[in-house]
Amino acid sequence: MKERITTMRLGDRRKGKTDWARVDAMTEEELERAIASDPDSDPPVDWTKPPIIIRPPKESVHLRVDRDVLTWFRKEGRGYLTRMNAVLRAYMEAHLPRQSR
Repeated sequence: MKERITTMRLGDRRKGKTDWARVDAMTEEELERAIASDPDSDPPVDWTKPPIIIRPPKESVHLRVDRDVLTWFRKEGRGYLTRMNAVLRAYMEAHLPRQSR
């Protein structure tokens, strides 16, 4: 599946429904409050202490998988093998004893 790339020029930002004059007039604190009150906004990410996750090195294996399973993962796009690994990891972690997690 090809990813669509959208190109936008600086002058194009004024062509939407957003009241950019109002946004430009807001202070940084007002912007932060408005963003925090937006139910669709993601919480801010604290990059001061990012989690460090060291995964064991990957190992190449030959794995026989049902055709429909492989087709479904491939339809999800690039990185399907990484997603398959993530599904297997989640299953493994869900079945580890509590103290091993």
